Amino acid sequence: MFKTNSFIPKSFWVLLFFCSAVSFGQSNYRNFNEQTNALKRLQSNHPEAKLQSLTKTVGGYDIWALTLSSGDPQDHPAIAIVGGIDGSLLLSTEMAITMAEDILKNHSEVLENTTFYIFPNMSPNASEQYFKDLKYEHKGNAKSTDDDRDGAFDEDPFEDLNKDGLITLIRVEDVTGDYVKSKEDDRIMVKADAADGELGNYKVFSEGIDNDKDGKYNEDGPGGIMFNKNFSFNFPYFKPGAGEHPVSEKEHRALLDFLYQQWNLYAIISLGPENNLSSPLKFNREGASKRVVTSILKNDAKLNAYVSKQYNKINTAKDAPSAMAKGGGFFEWSYFHFGRLALSTPGWWPAKFKGDSTVKAHKNVKANYLQFANQNDLSNVFVDWTKIDHPDFPNKTVEVGGISPFVMQNPSYDKVAELSKTHTDFILEVAKLQPNISIENIAIEGVNNELTRITVDVHNNGFLPTHTDMGKRSRWLRKIKIELSLNKNQTLISGKKIDLIDAIDGDSSKQFTWLVQGSGNVTLKAGTSHTGTDSKTITLK
Repeated sequence: MFKTNSFIPKSFWVLLFFCSAVSFGQSNYRNFNEQTNALKRLQSNHPEAKLQSLTKTVGGYDIWALTLSSGDPQDHPAIAIVGGIDGSLLLSTEMAITMAEDILKNHSEVLENTTFYIFPNMSPNASEQYFKDLKYEHKGNAKSTDDDRDGAFDEDPFEDLNKDGLITLIRVEDVTGDYVKSKEDDRIMVKADAADGELGNYKVFSEGIDNDKDGKYNEDGPGGIMFNKNFSFNFPYFKPGAGEHPVSEKEHRALLDFLYQQWNLYAIISLGPENNLSSPLKFNREGASKRVVTSILKNDAKLNAYVSKQYNKINTAKDAPSAMAKGGGFFEWSYFHFGRLALSTPGWWPAKFKGDSTVKAHKNVKANYLQFANQNDLSNVFVDWTKIDHPDFPNKTVEVGGISPFVMQNPSYDKVAELSKTHTDFILEVAKLQPNISIENIAIEGVNNELTRITVDVHNNGFLPTHTDMGKRSRWLRKIKIELSLNKNQTLISGKKIDLIDAIDGDSSKQFTWLVQGSGNVTLKAGTSHTGTDSKTITLK
């Protein structure tokens, strides 16, 4: 215990101790209960925050939706932020919550014009594996599955053979194997390269036992359906983790039911493994010409390139991965099937070791990560290979070891605040670009004593178009509505009382003209949910 200075009030030390505990008490990623408590505090402390549970997963976890808005959320164009797309990306959930805190505490003015729908963790059952006694990168929910389709469910789980609480790899010395030790780092196992004259001398499996004796290891463990593999675009039928059909899970249905009702939504930012922000998607004419489109459309590719440029100005980290989902991914669904401006980033990745005069940079991703870890004095990232007796390999040399789970996908916790601030800054820039409809250049011309000609420009003040090209094909983006409301003593001679137009490009206008008979005022409204609506009262001449 410390002693207080007699000249300093004891209450000061109590306050200092409390602040220190708050500032430094969080040293690791938050589990689900801690995430929930943080979200509830936001709702309690900020009237602009509304928290609701969309559903409970099979595993009993709430799927939280946090709405940030000044006034009615539907009154402003909206951005969705989705974390926990991949259960092993713990950073994504932390970023989603921390970004919400930053917006509420430091940038609440943005809520006057933009609504945020934040879904911090769509894979709570998977991410909780990080906090279990046995730690491994689990990506599915809690539903029992028959991934190897042998009629048995969850019959081949992981086993911790070296009792270290981590699931890594086993390697077995065997001339029939097709793996060798990497020349760059002999701790890493790689496929033998026949072009380089290599002959395999190891077999490599995930750490465990072949419980069902089918020659495979841990291929049918407990759970489940992966969030990022159960959507309708390019759904991977009959693949492990995909589910029996698209959107088969409660959490998927609940999220989509919510999103489909938010007509004000113009952009979705995925905090997941895919990345079209560091490197934008490229237009492919063949893919864009198919009946089922598989390429980003041309104008949308240009838009992606611009937004990517802004992202890289704010997030200066280099050498980002550009991985795309292998089927059923949420990010792809957001664009191809929902038609929104779809943006995705993992938020963090290990920097590539550049090499120096004594040590060359490794090409192998895992070997390069170990260089990165060494350069940054990271500990507990690798389990040294240790010999064990394995029941499936009598009289064979078997070792357990490899890179620890979660470390290649998530930075140390002390990086979370800085990464979250960087991405908050980016999202605020996206909000500045949002489409915004206004009625401009109103011209009122008296044709004669009974007729008035009204001419206006309906202008999109935002940089973004009101609709992506893919969104124009989707009925889940409402068209822009221009409505002229008349009184009983007024008659519309030419023009339409209600006109619907497909889209207006960024910083562009469309002109409309009406000829009205009568006197008094008319009301003109223009816009739609995801662009905002402008209204003007016009006095007839």
